[in-house]
Amino acid sequence: MADYRLGIDFGGTKIEIAVLDRAGDLQLRERVPNPGIYEEAVIAVRDLVASVDQRLGSVASNLAKPGQLSSTLGIGIPGSISPETGLIKNANATWLNNQPFGIDLDRALNRSVRVENDANCFALSEAADGAGAGNRTVFGIIIGTGMGAGIVVDGKVIGGRHSIAGEWGHTPLPWTRLEEFPLPKCFCGNEGCLERYLCGPELAKDWKGVGHHNTAG
Repeated sequence: MADYRLGIDFGGTKIEIAVLDRAGDLQLRERVPNPGIYEEAVIAVRDLVASVDQRLGSVASNLAKPGQLSSTLGIGIPGSISPETGLIKNANATWLNNQPFGIDLDRALNRSVRVENDANCFALSEAADGAGAGNRTVFGIIIGTGMGAGIVVDGKVIGGRHSIAGEWGHTPLPWTRLEEFPLPKCFCGNEGCLERYLCGPELAKDWKGVGHHNTAG
C-alpha cells in the first residue's frame, strides 16, 4: 500500500497538487501557474511532483528501493481521453487536445500516472464521502475556466461510449431569443454552448466588461 496519495488538479490557469496520507489526511498542498503551453505544462507537472517527492523524502525514479516512501499519482484534467486514440479531446485548454498527455507524463515522471476528467473525479469524490454520499445517482458540476460535469451511478463513473457523458457545458442555450444572435462561438465548433455564458471568464466579462477574466482555474 502506498504511503502517500498525490492528486493534481490540472486547471486552465493553475496546477495544484495535494498529498494525502494513508488515513486520508491532507499533508501538503501547493499550486503553480499553468503556463498554457503543452511542453511547458508537462515540465511544470514534473517539477511540481519532484518538489513534493523531495519534501516527502521520496525520489520518483527509485520508489521501489527498500526504506523509501511510495506514492500513487492521479491527475484531473479539463478534458477527456479518447477511447479510440488515447489522446486528449474536448479540453477547453485547447492546446491539450490531440496530445498523449498521460503517456508524456508517465515518461516525464518515470512512474505510472492515472489521468481522468476533472468533473468525473469531483463527482466521484462527492458521491463517495461528500455532498452526494448515500445517493444512488450523483451529478457533479464544475464551473471554472470551462464548465463540465460528471455522472456517478452506484459508485461508478458513467463515461459513456465516447467518454463525454455529463458534459452539459456544450448543450446549446435553450429558448434563444432573436436579440441574442449572433451566438458566441465555442471551441468545440458549435455556437451558443452554455459554457460560453456560464464559465468563469464569461461571467467575469458580464461583471467587469470585456477584457477582464477570472484566475480561478
